[in-house]
Amino acid sequence: MTSPVDIVAAAVSAADAPTFAPRRISQGYSWAEIPRWHDGKFWFSDMYTSTLKTLDEDGKATVIVDASSRAANTDVHIHLGGFGWLPDGRLIVNSMHEQLVLVHNGGDPDDLAVYADLSQFAIKAINDMVVDSDGRAYITQLGFNIFEGEEPIVSDMIVVEPDATVHAPDVPPLNCGNGIAISADGTEVYVAEVMAQKITVIDRALDGSLSNSREFAALPFLPDGICLDEDGGVWAALPGAGHIARFTESGVTDAVPLPLEDGIGSACILGGPDRSTLYITAGYEVFDFDKSVREALGGIWVADVKYRGGQTRP
Repeated sequence: MTSPVDIVAAAVSAADAPTFAPRRISQGYSWAEIPRWHDGKFWFSDMYTSTLKTLDEDGKATVIVDASSRAANTDVHIHLGGFGWLPDGRLIVNSMHEQLVLVHNGGDPDDLAVYADLSQFAIKAINDMVVDSDGRAYITQLGFNIFEGEEPIVSDMIVVEPDATVHAPDVPPLNCGNGIAISADGTEVYVAEVMAQKITVIDRALDGSLSNSREFAALPFLPDGICLDEDGGVWAALPGAGHIARFTESGVTDAVPLPLEDGIGSACILGGPDRSTLYITAGYEVFDFDKSVREALGGIWVADVKYRGGQTRP
């Protein structure tokens, strides 16, 4: 049987796509995920330690948000997923298994409160998030317990309006919705559908409503976290396939090979002063939470690419 690494490598080769070499800038994390570029800093979720962190220029991490104390009051795992910023500067973040969006008011790392309860709309764990310029959060959910081997089912995207009310938009459900992003002009939302092996694009109106969901690109392997560039490309981490690749409607155009022995690429974001540095989060153990924390092998990689993130979100 052909391996995922070989399948994606063959797609990159067939497209004659240029590749960019990555370099590791930091290591020592559990399952590193949800990369963001905000206020001149790189942010990410050190997921199984219940923290959000930033990196300085020397690759040293600082804990900005710490939700670990919430474990004393619940019997579910406290894993911080998608996050973004409201217009007033406050940070909101998904507590995946609690099915809650928490708000951090910028004080102590554990200064967290419930912003929105998604349990009425979430089937299992909620997942990634992108926040629009009005403070509206678009949130994906897994739909099934991937960690315990449940059969995949489709599930709705969830929207948290600027007034923190929650609803499911009138678009088709997603097949394990994961990475999510908004185009620079705000007119389109892009979503990675893991089990469908595709990127879906959805039209977005000025009032934030969604319509006209359709396939943007079929992928050679399962996508995880995504980001956009200002030229209309979608960068997707392909965990287990040893690549982060850029796609347009015509297929793969560029790639960053990341050998599995260096970590499983989980997500990516264009950051840096001109947003032309592709930051990549990577880990080694996604299913055994305790082992992931104990071994702390997760890392952050960067590659200099020829595209810019511009005003795309996140």
